[in-house]
Amino acid sequence: MTIDKETVEKVAHLARLELAEDEKETLIADMSKILGFMAKLNEIDTSGIEPLVYMTSEINVLREDVIKQEITHEEALQNAPKHDENYFLVAKVIEK
Repeated sequence: MTIDKETVEKVAHLARLELAEDEKETLIADMSKILGFMAKLNEIDTSGIEPLVYMTSEINVLREDVIKQEITHEEALQNAPKHDENYFLVAKVIEK
């Protein structure tokens, strides 16, 4: 596939980009390099290679969630500017 001015303009239109004429010329060269690189990758024999989902076989090591400090309802509401017995009171944001 060759990249020409019409192809760049079509891609720019699909991406909702406005390009100056000098930018189009630069993109023609850049996109041609990308396609050339992809063609080189297609030459490689990958018949016996498993596809990769992740780059390493490492597993995420995550700590367990542990409750370190528990506070009561009263303590949680203590610093609230406005509250009732159970809830924080905030200004209404959605109007009818």
